Amino acid sequence: MRLRNILSELRLYICNEWITTIPSHSFRLWFYRKLMGFQIADEVSIFMHCSFDAAKGLTIGRSSVINAGCRLDSRGGITIGNKVSISQQVIILTADHDVDAHDFAGRNRKVIIEDLVWIGTRAILLPGVTIGKGAIIAAGAVVNKNVQPFTVVGGVPAKLLRDRRQDIEYPTKYRRLFQ
Repeated sequence: MRLRNILSELRLYICNEWITTIPSHSFRLWFYRKLMGFQIADEVSIFMHCSFDAAKGLTIGRSSVINAGCRLDSRGGITIGNKVSISQQVIILTADHDVDAHDFAGRNRKVIIEDLVWIGTRAILLPGVTIGKGAIIAAGAVVNKNVQPFTVVGGVPAKLLRDRRQDIEYPTKYRRLFQ
């Protein structure tokens, strides 16, 4: 069991310190699929310098983009839908501690991001939230509750700013040569 833990930590170290710095989408995606156990659909872009807290537990739908410097904590599970755009330095957390437990017990809660969502730069999604289809999370927002479909939220904590049109359809396929 000890060797298994060492190998698991080594895999995360190699992923976060080496693999995420290689300027090749194809190679990084191969590593994430084969060695990290992530379920990644076609036409997905994960830019350089993203970090991961665990192997497995991450599912990304077709034509979604995760920009540079994001932190994805998949210990509790992250599901990202189709045509999702996640801007730079977004943090998605799935693990925290129960502050009311006598032993400060750790807990994992899944984050779900439905299709056609746009998450702005440096937004933070806390454990257990669902972001509804077509929603927009403003830059710097801290999302601690579910976000309804086709709404725009922002602030700390994130609050409803307005509704969004529902007849949206836009391309999210985006790659830069050395990102």
